[in-house]
Amino acid sequence: MTSLNARGALISFEGGEGAGKSTVIAAVVAMLQSNGLRVCQVREPGGTPIGEAIREVLLKPEHRGLCAETELLLMMASRAQLVRERILPALANGEWVVADRFTDASFAYQGSGRGIDSGCIAELERWAAGIQPDLSFLLDLPVADGLKRASGRGAPDRIESESLHFFERVRDAYRQRAAQEPIRWRVIDASQAADVVAAGVIAALAAFLASRSEVSS
Repeated sequence: MTSLNARGALISFEGGEGAGKSTVIAAVVAMLQSNGLRVCQVREPGGTPIGEAIREVLLKPEHRGLCAETELLLMMASRAQLVRERILPALANGEWVVADRFTDASFAYQGSGRGIDSGCIAELERWAAGIQPDLSFLLDLPVADGLKRASGRGAPDRIESESLHFFERVRDAYRQRAAQEPIRWRVIDASQAADVVAAGVIAALAAFLASRSEVSS
């Protein structure tokens, strides 16, 4: 695994509410570490002290007056800090970065969900982030099923309180992005049992690892 360690990679996990990203990410981190790879795990918004402070502003239910443009800019500010403080240094150090959401989330939530022009988001993505994942997983399931799962986690945050139609637009955007970039994306049916979903992700990741090993050998 020496050749893989010499080249870090950014892997993102996307999906709507209740998709089970946390469970899958834990399995992925364990799998990568078992292969001798060093892992940097991050989440969005957040992942740094500054980002976590921004996350609190974004998700507090009482901040319902936050306009779409402010939401997008705060997301990008958190992301810019995360990229520079943690992601780029980790990649440069040969670590594999596992991200609970990345730039695709802004196209889905602030773009399709809130109605902000995708060209504007793309320009901010280039400026604030400057990188895209090497591999992205979409944990996809019907919106109603995901919201039912999420309801068991406690009181919803500001974004989780959005309408069913909002989350339908988010899901559609994710599915469209995955269809447009099939080389980068792996779509996993997240309506299955958690262990089945995790196994599907691990199998796809194993194939990705093998392909990178072949290229670097």
